[in-house]
Amino acid sequence: MSEITEPLELARSAQDLLFREARTANSFSSEPVSDAQIRAIHDLAKYGPTSMNIQPLRVTLLRSAESRERLVPLMMEGNQPKTRTAPLTAILSYDTEFHERAGSFFPSREEGIRNLFGADEQFRTDNARLNSALQAGYFLIGIRAAGLAAGPMTGFDAEAVNKEFFGDGRQRAFVVVNLGRPGPDHPEFERLPRFDFEDVTTEL
Repeated sequence: MSEITEPLELARSAQDLLFREARTANSFSSEPVSDAQIRAIHDLAKYGPTSMNIQPLRVTLLRSAESRERLVPLMMEGNQPKTRTAPLTAILSYDTEFHERAGSFFPSREEGIRNLFGADEQFRTDNARLNSALQAGYFLIGIRAAGLAAGPMTGFDAEAVNKEFFGDGRQRAFVVVNLGRPGPDHPEFERLPRFDFEDVTTEL
């Protein structure tokens, strides 16, 4: 099936960087991820949309060996070596009390948003989980836009991570991301098949 690129405004090289040539990294070089890079990633990814602009994603950066060793034992065995050696690891969590910051993210509707989400904990948690997952996707694309590779992982003990890093219970971890430059021994696995347009799309 031939690729259709003309309808896309983004340059082909940028398309490749963000999607076609980007691969999940399982090993990393020792080159550090700078503060400027991680800030630039955030400053790009923050513009992705969320429901009512609630932005529930929280990012906990683990750069030091000491902070990393708090996390490594809580990862599945296969995820431990790469988490220990990646130049930077991010714990992505969602803020279950995001509505308390409505004055910052939607000042013209602060009271209404506080009341809407404050009245129903399950509704609030469901929205936090869904919208933080959207933001995690934006974060991964931001990492690729910085010329870096991401290794997202869900193989960890979430409750143990919450207890270790978020003792007040307000934040709940849902994915851990290693990021940096791929290492020289980074395995190039054959890319698995993706569904075609016709496989996933219905027009009514």
